[in-house]
Amino acid sequence: MTTTSAPQTRAPRAVRRLGDRLFAGSARGAGIAILLVLAGVAGFLVVDSIPALVAPPQDVPGGEGVAAYIAPLLFGTVLAAAIAVVVATPLGVAIALFLTHYAPRRLAHGLGYVVDLLAAIPSIVYGFWGIFWLAPRLVPFYEWAEEHLGFLPFFAGPASATGRTMLTAGLVLAVMILPIVSAISREVFSQVPTLHREAALALGATRWEMIRLAVLPYGRSGVIGGAMLGLGRALGETLAIALVLSVSAGTVTFNLISSTNPSTIAANIALQFPESSGIDVNTLIASGLALFVVTLAVNVIARAVVNRRADFSGAN
Repeated sequence: MTTTSAPQTRAPRAVRRLGDRLFAGSARGAGIAILLVLAGVAGFLVVDSIPALVAPPQDVPGGEGVAAYIAPLLFGTVLAAAIAVVVATPLGVAIALFLTHYAPRRLAHGLGYVVDLLAAIPSIVYGFWGIFWLAPRLVPFYEWAEEHLGFLPFFAGPASATGRTMLTAGLVLAVMILPIVSAISREVFSQVPTLHREAALALGATRWEMIRLAVLPYGRSGVIGGAMLGLGRALGETLAIALVLSVSAGTVTFNLISSTNPSTIAANIALQFPESSGIDVNTLIASGLALFVVTLAVNVIARAVVNRRADFSGAN
C-alpha cells in the first residue's frame, strides 16, 4: 500500500512595510550612534587624562598627585548629591502619592505640570535663588544647630555667617532633582494593578493601608530607580554648586554648616578651567573622567533596578 501525504504549505512570509523598515533602521542607527558618542567621550577623557596620570606628583596641582587632587572633589560631589537624594526622595514620593491617590484629577494634572516645570528652570537660576534667598534664611538654623547639635560631626560648626555651606548646596540640588524623583514615582504608582488596590480595599484596608500594602511594594523598584537617576543628575550639577558653595581646596569634612567645604568635580572644572593650561588641564580632565565613571555606574544601576519590574503584572 502506498500512502500519499498532503503537500505541506508554508506559512506566508510576513511582508514588512517600508515605514517599518525605515523606523527599525533609524532606531537601530540611533542606538549605535549613542554608543559611539559615549565611546568617543570616554576615549577623549582617557587619552587626555594620561599626561596627568603619568606626571610626577609635584607637577600636578596641589603637589601630591592626581589621586590626592581628585579625592576631596569626589568626596564633595558624593556628599552634596547624597544630601540631595536624602531630602528629595521622601518629598518626591509624597508628592507622587498625593497626585495619584489623594488629589482630585483636575488638581492632580495641574500640580503635576507645576512640579514637572521645576525641571525646566536653568541651573543658574537655582544658584541665584540659593545664594540670595535660601542661604541667608538658613543662617539662624545653622547657629541653632551649632549650639544644640554641635556634638554631631555634621553640625560641629563654626556656623557660616553667609549660609553658603554644603547643606545649602545639597538643598538646592534636592529641589533640582525633585521633578525627576516625583515624575518616575508618579508613573510607577499610577501603574499599580487595579486588582491589587481593589483587593486591599475589599479586605477592609484604609486608603493609607492600601498604599502601604499594595502601592509601595509594587513601586519600590521604581522609586529606587528614580532616586538613583536623580543622584546621577545631582552628581553632574555645575553652576548652582559653583554659585552657592563656599569652597576650601583639598578639604574633606562632614561638617555641613561651616564655611569650610569641599568642592565638587563639576564646579571645580567650571571654576578652574578658564585659567588652566598644560598639565592643569589634563588634571581637570582626569577629574572629569572620575565623574564620568561614577555617573555612568549610577545610571547603569538605576536602569537595572527599574527593569526588575518590567515584566511584573497584576496576574503574578
